[in-house]
Amino acid sequence: MVAVSGGQDSLCLGQLLVDLSSRWQWQLAIAHCNHGWSGDAAIADHVRKIAQQWHRPFFSREATTPIKETEAAARQWRYQQLTAMALAKKFNSIATGHTLTDRAETLLFNLVRGSGLQGLGALTEQRCLADHVTLTRPLLTVSRTETAAFCQEFNLPIYEDIYNQNLHFSRNRLRHNVFPELKQINKKTEQHLAQTAAICQEENEYLEAIASDKLSQYLNKDQSLQRLPLRQLHPALQRRILWQYLALILSKTPTFQQVEESRQLIQAPNHSQTSSFFRAIRLAVQNELIIPIASNLQ
Repeated sequence: MVAVSGGQDSLCLGQLLVDLSSRWQWQLAIAHCNHGWSGDAAIADHVRKIAQQWHRPFFSREATTPIKETEAAARQWRYQQLTAMALAKKFNSIATGHTLTDRAETLLFNLVRGSGLQGLGALTEQRCLADHVTLTRPLLTVSRTETAAFCQEFNLPIYEDIYNQNLHFSRNRLRHNVFPELKQINKKTEQHLAQTAAICQEENEYLEAIASDKLSQYLNKDQSLQRLPLRQLHPALQRRILWQYLALILSKTPTFQQVEESRQLIQAPNHSQTSSFFRAIRLAVQNELIIPIASNLQ
């Protein structure tokens, strides 16, 4: 299932996959998400006609009420709808037109938000969306300049979405204001940032696997965590183990502050505690263990 927005990147991806489908015996369908914003109905109709020209099934979802006009809300809703369509129509892969340029922008966007390696390498080639549904991004080594040239060469009808020019969206400000300035410093800014993102992704996966293995060794059945072996580890690995531990017991993404506060317990005196975390859980030192306790016991 190919997610097509009508823009140059998704049209380039769609045409490439259509051209290659007979060779690889792919079953392709075109999917589109209508956020309910101004002009979205026209875009949906445009994508529907392209799917007809490609002789591919067309599936779409339209928001019953307009989605909040923020990048995060729109992205979350799109992935939810694409996943639901894939499950309903029995597709096991969703392809999106994210490019090398998107990867560079994501790295810079997450960098200014204070992300570590995990955030800097967040735009991966593949990730799981649901059981038997994988998100894949085949164009992560291709720039937007190249997708534009492809669309021009093959006369693909790009639909210029007015929201791509709206500087209310942080990514648009990066694309239109920040990156042109960075390219004045280095013409290969996009390529170098995307390369850095790929390195961050691989290093993050490696360190996460080590941390996961260590956590399984130090975690007890009652969800207490052994302090003694943690003391022998580098702070970078301590943080990753505690991040995974907090994600396990909180069922919510931990903050950097929560991880650092928890890390202080590795060397802290007996009976030391953190402040209350999500759902009124806090961590406490009990001899050589770090234990989770409920702040408000029922």
